[in-house]
Amino acid sequence: MATKNQATGGVSRQVLADHVYEALLVALMDGRLEAGTPVSIDGMARELDVSPTPVREALARLEATGMVRRMALRGYRVAPLFSPEELADLMDARLVIEPANAFMACKHADRELTAQLQQAIEDLKAAPRGPSFAEFRAYWEADERFHRLIAESADNQFLLSAYNALGGQVQRFRFFGGLGVTDADYAIAEHTEILKAFEAADAELARQKMIDHIEGVKQRSQHDSEVRS
Repeated sequence: MATKNQATGGVSRQVLADHVYEALLVALMDGRLEAGTPVSIDGMARELDVSPTPVREALARLEATGMVRRMALRGYRVAPLFSPEELADLMDARLVIEPANAFMACKHADRELTAQLQQAIEDLKAAPRGPSFAEFRAYWEADERFHRLIAESADNQFLLSAYNALGGQVQRFRFFGGLGVTDADYAIAEHTEILKAFEAADAELARQKMIDHIEGVKQRSQHDSEVRS
């Protein structure tokens, strides 16, 4: 972590803010900042040996992911873990948005897109799956990339806005709470079925395979939620 002195010695404000964001993200994903607890900007600044400004900026970014919440006149607090009802609502939202993305994207998919989807799957296969964020981060990023490629390739600004509105919630429900990756083999197989539909240029099949995937994720995440609680 860059120190205050280093920051004044040439490290840009943005680089410093990114470092603080990364430190807070790791602490959240590994459960070191526990659900429901307050986050002191001044205290975190002292811990990271930076000024309060990059901490404040990092927390504002994290608020958009749903991992922290800003309470009026009370500062930031780590978001609580999803309730079973909230988890079901999130999955139902994904079932509305993502199959539509898959259908639209598949209708005009090209070799470049299918190659990128294939690479995301290969990266999922190769990624570590341990319980710490450092171990499962590559998997997390590859999974997010697969879904984002499809969302962006749907070429519909309103569908993309709806997908973006979900923010980090799409990943948070699975990893926030210290469980790490628990369903990699299932997810990789389901992603592969979606890819096959894209390669066959079968938009309706792509839509159905995305439904199958999200429903599978919903069932597995509900099981994980029960284990965690």
